[in-house]
Amino acid sequence: MAEPERIRLASNRDQDGIIRTIKAVFDEYAFTWDPPGYHADLYDLDAHYSGLGHQFWVYEDASGIVGTVALETHDVIPGTVGTTIFHEDYFRACGSDCSLNRLYVHPDARRQGVGHALTQHTVLAARSAGRKIMELWSDKRFGDAHRLYGRYGAEVVGERICDDPDVSPEWGLIIRL
Repeated sequence: MAEPERIRLASNRDQDGIIRTIKAVFDEYAFTWDPPGYHADLYDLDAHYSGLGHQFWVYEDASGIVGTVALETHDVIPGTVGTTIFHEDYFRACGSDCSLNRLYVHPDARRQGVGHALTQHTVLAARSAGRKIMELWSDKRFGDAHRLYGRYGAEVVGERICDDPDVSPEWGLIIRL
């Protein structure tokens, strides 16, 4: 079972391990890797996360970084909780005040509790920061992730087409914190 103490805040010095982990998932699903666009945040974590008051964590085991997750905080998205709205150029979950992003587990590290440990860590961090509703957007093909989110009470509230190069269909979910 995964150990929570293996989770730590990431910085730019972790770029290679983070990219290795996330790219392995993208390769597994034959998704397009897009460094200047959809993946630009991974090439400068300090600017895209900690520099904006967000948090990006990694999970490390003996082989290095095998899991990633980010918590972004934001003003409450307007509208009725349980619905979605097109807000500031994106479909968003109404009532949410934070987002769980970039949860990826390297294929070789799955079924060891890494995803659960990272999700739990993120949910607890959001709660301790006084956040109330967490949004998540997840590719519809990530069934294991959806089951994991369900253990935290995630509810599907909508769907959208992602702005990634593959225009992937996603489910929008919320977790009431």
